[in-house]
Amino acid sequence: MSRIGNRILTIPAGVEVKIDANNTVTIKGPKGELTQSFAPVIEIKVQGSELTTVRKNEIKHTKQLHGTTNSLLQGMLTGVSVGFVKELEIVGVGYRAALAGNKVNLSLGYSHPVEYEIPKGITIEIPKQTEVKISGIDKQLVGQVAADIRGYRRPEPYKGKGVKYKNEKIIRKEGKAAGK
Repeated sequence: MSRIGNRILTIPAGVEVKIDANNTVTIKGPKGELTQSFAPVIEIKVQGSELTTVRKNEIKHTKQLHGTTNSLLQGMLTGVSVGFVKELEIVGVGYRAALAGNKVNLSLGYSHPVEYEIPKGITIEIPKQTEVKISGIDKQLVGQVAADIRGYRRPEPYKGKGVKYKNEKIIRKEGKAAGK
């Protein structure tokens, strides 16, 4: 039995849910609009201010899709009503970020600055040169942008230099011990 799939989702005030015949769900809210198609073996129902998912059979693959569909719908509801935010910290001497139009310029210790083009639907703020705040309504896209920026210079385990998530713990290693 899928516990996540059986979860009843509450539709927040000001959010409108529309389900098409081919199981395409469109959710509109104060932050924007998201549309996604789901497998036809999962039936999505709207009853008042509640959203439920029901599987049509008991095949293993259908059970797996049940929880996934419910979680994706929850992410869409949260995104259009509240939005998602990921925060990154840049650690290291001379490491910094700057916003230049539709691009983020990152100085990460390479011989050249790294330019990252901001995708549509994502807002990036840089409150300090060493902090990057990524926000948007699509949970997957916000996480992917944060992972892409972090991937340019992952934090290393000796000094902790690099780009890391705000509350990420870096497991530190001890340096080389002096020989005889």
